[in-house]
Amino acid sequence: AGDLKLDLRRNGEAVQAIRKSVIDAKIALSSQPSVKLDVELPGGKRYQREITREQFEQLIEPIIQKTVAPSKQALADAKIKPEQIDQVVLVGGSTRIPRVRAMVKELFRREPHVELNPDEVVALGAAVQAHILAGGSKATEDMLLLDVTPLSLGIEAMGGVVAKIIHRNSTIPASATEHFTTAVEGQTNVAIHVLQGERELASDCRSLARFDLKGIPPMPAGLPRIEVKFLIDANGILHVSAREQRSGKEAQIEVKPTYGLTDSQVEDMIIASFDHAQEDFRKRQVIEARVEADNILLALEKGRREPAWQQLTGDDKRRVEALERELKEAKAGDDYKTIRAAIDALNEGTMHLAELMMDSAVSEAIKGKTMNSADSDVGDGPTAPHPIAPAEFEHKR
Repeated sequence: AGDLKLDLRRNGEAVQAIRKSVIDAKIALSSQPSVKLDVELPGGKRYQREITREQFEQLIEPIIQKTVAPSKQALADAKIKPEQIDQVVLVGGSTRIPRVRAMVKELFRREPHVELNPDEVVALGAAVQAHILAGGSKATEDMLLLDVTPLSLGIEAMGGVVAKIIHRNSTIPASATEHFTTAVEGQTNVAIHVLQGERELASDCRSLARFDLKGIPPMPAGLPRIEVKFLIDANGILHVSAREQRSGKEAQIEVKPTYGLTDSQVEDMIIASFDHAQEDFRKRQVIEARVEADNILLALEKGRREPAWQQLTGDDKRRVEALERELKEAKAGDDYKTIRAAIDALNEGTMHLAELMMDSAVSEAIKGKTMNSADSDVGDGPTAPHPIAPAEFEHKR
């Protein structure tokens, strides 16, 4: 009511009257080209205005366009094309708006199904599902209504990125398994952070639970093999287990992913993943490149303690050390291409060192086998363990 110079924010009765008038106008514009607003305001004043359907559609167009991306994503998730759809059923009172129906026709290339009351469609579907759960009848014996996960589920991986294990729209019940390893020498505990969402970084997703896998025998980084299993049962309960396969140590937890999460929050999380997709992808690229760089630098540090390092010429050592400095400098920045180029350069620059280490390991293995054979021949009893060639592992699923 700016034209009338009235502040209605503290007048609940007037606000309610305006809201009712606007809703009535919206409904009327679905069947009429224009409508007149006539609202009685405090002080005996009235607000009168004519609104056309064209004006109304211009006002709501940004809201309508927000539904296009999720609709296209639904098609992509289902791996189908618009022409493969039999019917598009409209749900909700606002689907009576002509512009909404026109958008549906443009997007799906067919007239929407409008014979059902859009206010009752969800209730009808719930009634059919209840009938099926109660035993059903011949009319529903061929029907199968499946529940799906509204958002992806995963855990936080090295660098704070999300490793998705069960993806959005997976049919319930669902299960999936991924394998991880440690990133620190002698690591005996692993923290499992369970996440929900579509973003690439853990900080941008919803935290569901945390638990620890304890008692892992100390091993070199990358050697433990940790199996993480996600299982969503028919009741929507998520069971997460983590097991270190060498030692058999195991831990698990249960959580209900949808607890405290409204439909609008799910929608907001999905839309946010679309809006930030490129930015998130770039951040993930940089983080994963830094993790790879750390692994290579750690491997090089170990390599310096090997006899093979002393076999390099002074020039070779200086070249490797220069490439090492370049990688550390690149890793401190945020440019993925620079980090990637420095990683590739150090990998190429240490190929000779890797060959020398491999030759040394093979020689030691052959020597150990020969000595063990000799010990066995003279009957001196149990022999010492065979020497094991050093091996480097990257942190990966």
